[in-house]
Amino acid sequence: MSFKNLIVINSPFLFEILKEIEQNLNFKINQYNDQKPNQIDLSELKNCLAISDKINNVKDCKLLSTPKRIDKILEQINIWFLSNKFSTQSNIKIGNYFLDLNSRQITKGDNELNLTEKETELILFIMENKIVSLKDLQREVWKHVSELETHTVETHIYRLRKKFLEKFKDDEFIKHDKGGYYLN
Repeated sequence: MSFKNLIVINSPFLFEILKEIEQNLNFKINQYNDQKPNQIDLSELKNCLAISDKINNVKDCKLLSTPKRIDKILEQINIWFLSNKFSTQSNIKIGNYFLDLNSRQITKGDNELNLTEKETELILFIMENKIVSLKDLQREVWKHVSELETHTVETHIYRLRKKFLEKFKDDEFIKHDKGGYYLN
């Protein structure tokens, strides 16, 4: 995940207040002071939010006007970072596919497939762990105890494979061998 940067422009008092509580916040605070800027270039920073009342043009960084109360400032900052995180979750690349966690939709080219919450969790768990056993899927995705005899996982994988075959003509997305399940 990219680091969150908050830039306080031409407001030393606000910078000092935020710097004192920085360890309790979820972003890094930087200060920028310039007496006569028309444009400030912050292109080297990623996931950037700037706060200023005097500047109306900050390159490569979202600009937030300085509210008068500190609680309103923190609220606006957190809302912006949350919405930015929400939008950056949109495209997780999995092989030739793109998985949108927000809409739980997987796409390949012009084809789109809606996924259930469990299907999304299943795909993500296998993707993150490379190869997983049936017991791992039962325990981690379905929260079943290992002594429980069930075919829930196999049934979900069967249905998901069927969906991929119908929508994408792909019967190789989820594979299985003696080591466990993996994405192809």
